[in-house]
Amino acid sequence: MSTNKSHDSDVSFIRALAELLRENELTELQVKREYGDNDSLNVRVSRQTQVVTAVSVPAAAPAAVAAPAAAAAPAASADPAAHPGAVTSPMVGTVYLSSEPGAAAFVTIGQQVKEGDTILIIEAMKTMNQIPAPRSGKLTRLLVEDGAPVEYGAPLVIIE
Repeated sequence: MSTNKSHDSDVSFIRALAELLRENELTELQVKREYGDNDSLNVRVSRQTQVVTAVSVPAAAPAAVAAPAAAAAPAASADPAAHPGAVTSPMVGTVYLSSEPGAAAFVTIGQQVKEGDTILIIEAMKTMNQIPAPRSGKLTRLLVEDGAPVEYGAPLVIIE
């Protein structure tokens, strides 16, 4: 039975480390926990970062390079996360557009918001986190649904 309690404690510890990694925008965290003689836990939590590498293409194939680049341009502009007014999720969790079920939404499309206004809530680890508008402007797009799960860095709304 003590093994199961130790396991539950270890799982909670690892989850806390992962949250610490996200909150502080770290890429890796390593911890060693000592329990006693010949009993320890080594944990290394890391996340991948996107690495962009340049690819050299022979000069004989310029037409082949131009076509994919032209096709990629519309896709990039259609990506809401690439929009300069995108507000992205600072954490993993569940999005709520109002303070409680049945209440009016914090914001609506077309509404003017001021920097610091609450635009939505993200529940993470049973904690309700108010997400403020990072700048003043008009809310032009709402990219999430009430009760939907979101990942770190996912676009939430667009404020122009």
